[in-house]
Amino acid sequence: MSHVVRERAKLLARVRRMKGQIEGVERALEGDAACGEVLRQLASIRGALTGLTKEVVEDHLHEHVLAASTKAERAEGIEDVLQILGTYMK
Repeated sequence: MSHVVRERAKLLARVRRMKGQIEGVERALEGDAACGEVLRQLASIRGALTGLTKEVVEDHLHEHVLAASTKAERAEGIEDVLQILGTYMK
């Protein structure tokens, strides 16, 4: 069983909180909120997304690198992370 499946409820709860935060930004923009408030909400969303990404990457490393049963599986797990980090850091 994948670590994402095992942690599904927790991860989905985090995604749903972010969805609510994004909807809050939408409401703030529609309601002519002060730019400072919008920026605070955006920073909060970015922090939440970074935290979620960190958690999934950590779980991936534990599951697919540290606990890999073969060298090939370990290499594949590392390659996955490297590709994702390359995209994430653009």
